[in-house]
Amino acid sequence: MKIGGLQRVSLIDYPGFICAVVFLQGCNFRCSYCHNPELVEPRLFQPCIKEKHVFEFLSTRKGKLDAVTITGGEPTIQKKLCDFIKQIKKMGYAIKLDTNGSQSHVIKTLLAEELLDFISMDIKAPLERYKEIVKVPVDSESIMESIRLILKSKITYEFRTTIVQSQLDEDDILRIGKLIAGAGHYVLQKFVPIKALEKEFLKEKNYPDDKLQRIKKSLENEIRSVTIR
Repeated sequence: MKIGGLQRVSLIDYPGFICAVVFLQGCNFRCSYCHNPELVEPRLFQPCIKEKHVFEFLSTRKGKLDAVTITGGEPTIQKKLCDFIKQIKKMGYAIKLDTNGSQSHVIKTLLAEELLDFISMDIKAPLERYKEIVKVPVDSESIMESIRLILKSKITYEFRTTIVQSQLDEDDILRIGKLIAGAGHYVLQKFVPIKALEKEFLKEKNYPDDKLQRIKKSLENEIRSVTIR
């Protein structure tokens, strides 16, 4: 496992739970606005943390932490992800996975083996615009299969989209809503211009709050709960 970081405690990454956050190195997307460039761009990688150090830490936090959030980068490109999660589950922790949904076969396995308690999938764009936004070829059917798997799952889930004004217009966001019609929860994440894979995105502006509220109201025709975060 290529572990790029460990946050020992978080009160926000797994709603309702106190969790640790494991950050995995490497991603198969190259979103210009990515807020974790040090986990995406190899030249920015730091030396990896050994798995045994993560397990040793978690073994000392039983009863103090409830859960572990696994994020990245893109966790599902790691070949040993399932085994890594199994070891953490054996310690009694709930698992939340953050994913871009590109590796639907991995998500299928994780759900089938009941290794996840919460899954959060980033949806970058309407399908026809994915390649433009993530800067690499995309298997759109795999994205859709991940959406279908999550919608059918019995675990807690959310879909989310980072809203960058220059990347997605209102119609794009509403078309994403149609991809996940019937979903229980969708999060519109405001882009925070603190870090980005491409530095020019540090000058990006967010949509005005009133426009986001209007988009939210429209999305609620398709989705039960929509949050602006």
